[in-house]
Amino acid sequence: MQIKTLPEFDAPAGGQLTDNMLAAFNEAGVIILKGWASEEACDRLRARAGELVDAFDPTEVRHVFSTLTQEQIDDSYFNESGDKIRFFLEDDAFGADGELRASKENSLNKMGHAMHDLDPEFDAFSHTQELAEAARRLGLNDPGVIQSMYIFKPPHIGGEVICHQDSTFIYTEPETCIGFWFALEDATLENGCMHFIPGLHKEPLRQRHYRQDDGTFKTVTLVDEPWPEERKVPAPAQKGDLVIFDGRTPHLSSANHSDKSRHAYTLHAIDRSAHYPAENWLHRSLDMPLRGFAP
Repeated sequence: MQIKTLPEFDAPAGGQLTDNMLAAFNEAGVIILKGWASEEACDRLRARAGELVDAFDPTEVRHVFSTLTQEQIDDSYFNESGDKIRFFLEDDAFGADGELRASKENSLNKMGHAMHDLDPEFDAFSHTQELAEAARRLGLNDPGVIQSMYIFKPPHIGGEVICHQDSTFIYTEPETCIGFWFALEDATLENGCMHFIPGLHKEPLRQRHYRQDDGTFKTVTLVDEPWPEERKVPAPAQKGDLVIFDGRTPHLSSANHSDKSRHAYTLHAIDRSAHYPAENWLHRSLDMPLRGFAP
């Protein structure tokens, strides 16, 4: 049976997901928890992101992230960012003169991928007893937060994100990847909210992204079928909402042609007891082992 609306619940006290919430997550592969983070917490994270952006010099680092052109593939600045804080511009950020068309904040695609370990404000937001309890209830017995991303989705040029599964890129054996996506601003149909294809997480993984022996990367198709995007369901979210989704749940978002940005913060977690293949693209220094969600 096709799922036409995504399951929504008020955020539970202490992160204690109920049996109904877990059943809905297992059926749809995605769940929206309303009011997980306070407006004040969202504002603090946005303000800290703004400070980090202020210190970033786009004339020295002009790296683009795009799911359409895949310019970041084989880009060492991107591929070595698993234990760093780095900035990635939209592929439409530059004008014909080679200069940014808008402010730095309104030219960035994302910041990643280790703010949760390297910055105190992001650390505090990312490591809470509530998230630790939610992860435990979701079946992550020994969670490790492997990646953080701050998504800017700026007005007018915020890029389209094509349909994909996160376990393509964050793969474990068995598969354990779970995404935790926080709306730091209202995400609407107009400014490019996420869409999911609920229920498809029960089908096989469609692609794997590999680091090859020569240091380059490739994406291998495992199931050569088009995504049934006619089954996609929008996931509008209000500031402070948390969207949790299985690593196999396909998702996408349209470009942002509106006047409003759509800032969001994403964490990805895996179970540290699972095998993490060496050919995954995302790696961290041995000096920065994965931490769980607990403070």
